[in-house]
Amino acid sequence: MKDASVLDPRSEPPAIPRGGRNWKDLRARLISAAVLVPVAALCIWAGGAAYALLVLLASAGMAVEWGRLFGLNLRSWRGALYVLWPVAVMAAALGGHWLESFLVIGGAFVFGPALWSGQMVIGCAGLALLWLRLMTVPGAGVVLFVITCVAVSDSGAYLIGRLIGGPKLAPAISPAKTWSGSLGGLGCAMVAGSVICALVSGSGAWGHGIMFGGLMAVAAQIGDLAESALKRARGVKDSGAIIPGHGGLLDRFDGLLVAAPLAALLSLGAAGAGAFWYVTPTGLVSAVFGTYTDMPHMARGGHTVE
Repeated sequence: MKDASVLDPRSEPPAIPRGGRNWKDLRARLISAAVLVPVAALCIWAGGAAYALLVLLASAGMAVEWGRLFGLNLRSWRGALYVLWPVAVMAAALGGHWLESFLVIGGAFVFGPALWSGQMVIGCAGLALLWLRLMTVPGAGVVLFVITCVAVSDSGAYLIGRLIGGPKLAPAISPAKTWSGSLGGLGCAMVAGSVICALVSGSGAWGHGIMFGGLMAVAAQIGDLAESALKRARGVKDSGAIIPGHGGLLDRFDGLLVAAPLAALLSLGAAGAGAFWYVTPTGLVSAVFGTYTDMPHMARGGHTVE
């Protein structure tokens, strides 16, 4: 399989040295972060076409990796169509046709259940990232909150897990992950969430940041474990090799594939298109069942990118 390291699903990765320390990929991770973080931050801050292009490229790249996981020939017309499908989904949303974009995702069932599931996961995450930036206030701050909490959770779990080690979190799925790393990542995300929330919404919002930062961390770890289970089932170590120290785009953004849709869903229950950490149970229930009247953008298609 191209661009994927083959792994016998029955085998276990090399044991981590005593104390849980294994830093061989730390340098590559730091270099990758030094490139990715400024680019992503600039696009999030700029919004508009720059942010839309970032989401489009990431979605198409993840579609490439998902297709390869299931043996899709990307040089065929079917493979090319599969890679372009998320672009059509995002284009519909950017044109203000949010509801129709989900119909485009549903149409990807023509590729079969396995490939369609990839379009569902990638498409919903891409739409969520666009929604959070374009349709919530303050959009840039909300996206920054989600991405930072996911990234800090991942980094915190990596560092603390290797420093402390200890019992495995899910040895049958990902033998390298530990409970210490999981809890460390959760704590780091809660701290980061409180700081960003205070900066974005004022000092009185730090409590919201702790709670929702933790929620984003849990969602991110679920996404991480789900992608690990998928790779193990497909017999590969990484989804790709485009990002040194991380592997593929799916490897890097697996947590975001769950956290971003969750944040977008919660945002529906925040009055006045406010940040999702102001969601109320009543607002969320009303939005889900279509009785929330303070959603003019959702009903009429929303913003377009100029």
